[in-house]
Amino acid sequence: MNNTQAGASGEKTAVDFIIKKGYTILETNWRTAKLEVDIIANHKNTIIFIEVKTRTGIAYGFPEKAVSAAKKKNLINAAAVYLEEKNLDAEIRFDIISIVLMNGKTEVYHIEDAFAG
Repeated sequence: MNNTQAGASGEKTAVDFIIKKGYTILETNWRTAKLEVDIIANHKNTIIFIEVKTRTGIAYGFPEKAVSAAKKKNLINAAAVYLEEKNLDAEIRFDIISIVLMNGKTEVYHIEDAFAG
């Protein structure tokens, strides 16, 4: 499985995972200019901007560690654009869904409010 296939598989897994948790999907792979958000969802009147990171092993660390300061800044900027474009005034949150595909198993970790603190 190449990186593109792993990423696509991870994003589908993430969507299925959060739907089962009662989230409503608003957008997937939402883009504007040079900014992108993997998943935008609504849960309990909160708009959640979700970054999905998928790896086929942990030799280079857990997937969530790949969310850099620059990526966080881009997600925050993308969220601001999205809210403005959709004319939304809502509570927001940033989550990371970390997925490890290894030895035929899929491990999913949902890190809520990942940018807090």
